[in-house]
Amino acid sequence: MVDGMQWSFSELIFSGIQPTGIPHLGNYLGALRQWVKLQDDATTDTTLLYSLVDLHAITIRQDPRQLLQWKNESLAVLLAIGLDPKRSIIFHQSDVPAHSEMMWILSGQASTGYLGRMTQWKDKTANEKENSEKLKLNLFSYPVLQAADILVHRATHVPVGHDQAQHLEFAREVANGFNHIYGHDVLVAPETLISPARRIMSLTDPASKMSKSHYNPKSRILLTDTDEVIKSKIMGAVTDSIDGISYEPERRPSVSNIIDLIYHSSADLTHADQYALAADLSNVSMRALKEQAADAVARLIAPIREHYRLWSSNEALMDMVAADGAERAAKSAAPVLLQVKQTIGLSR
Repeated sequence: MVDGMQWSFSELIFSGIQPTGIPHLGNYLGALRQWVKLQDDATTDTTLLYSLVDLHAITIRQDPRQLLQWKNESLAVLLAIGLDPKRSIIFHQSDVPAHSEMMWILSGQASTGYLGRMTQWKDKTANEKENSEKLKLNLFSYPVLQAADILVHRATHVPVGHDQAQHLEFAREVANGFNHIYGHDVLVAPETLISPARRIMSLTDPASKMSKSHYNPKSRILLTDTDEVIKSKIMGAVTDSIDGISYEPERRPSVSNIIDLIYHSSADLTHADQYALAADLSNVSMRALKEQAADAVARLIAPIREHYRLWSSNEALMDMVAADGAERAAKSAAPVLLQVKQTIGLSR
């Protein structure tokens, strides 16, 4: 029974990424590398869950074979960057039904007014080309699933970028609202771990973030690109005609992006920040700057690419990792879901 129950927990970190194929360099520097650092720095009593949130991926229609391929590629990449399935719980969201069941229960706590104010929904509805026939329910309600992903594991900390902070605040609202209504601290309102800002911009459109949705494949560097492809893309990156090298993101976004690539990709730099790096490089040519960036990025990606090749070539081992991750994630979610069901009268 719920009355008089006390729940205790240690730190639990949860984060997720949609399986949309091979991540690009911006994904890695902005979030995925932080996942590995959290894993490596965490105390032994900290639980880490990293989910490939494939249910979120179907807020738009997907080709079934393409989605399955993307799931496999994304799992292989998480393993290739250094996430250890013996230390972290790595799983496909759809393999753990507790996420969907928790989402339905929490839908009773979710205000449609609040959901209607979510930035991504407002952006979609503000687009005059969109119409009600194209806007689907799961696009409107996916923040509830996102909250369920976090709350069903009683996560204490969630690493997010600044653009996802609103969704975590919604999860806290849902948790606090549930606890207030039922008078029990069943759900945990998680704390935010803001990932260090490492915005890598498009190589062809430096006013926009690097993205897999951009029509030009030369705009992004994938974590499986060869050294030759990396060099070709960076050497062909848009720059400007201003003399010298300087780090001025507003005035010189393209050159500043090249400096960012060097700064965030190099393990042996001693510069305090990008401004200090740019000062050291102030007299080099634009070509030399790009060559240094290409070398730094190639060194960073080479071991990831090789580990990806090894993981992706062993489907049986990948299946074992996914199955083990799903089993461990299900065990993590089960007691929380049961307590929630007891609280609302669905279980004894």
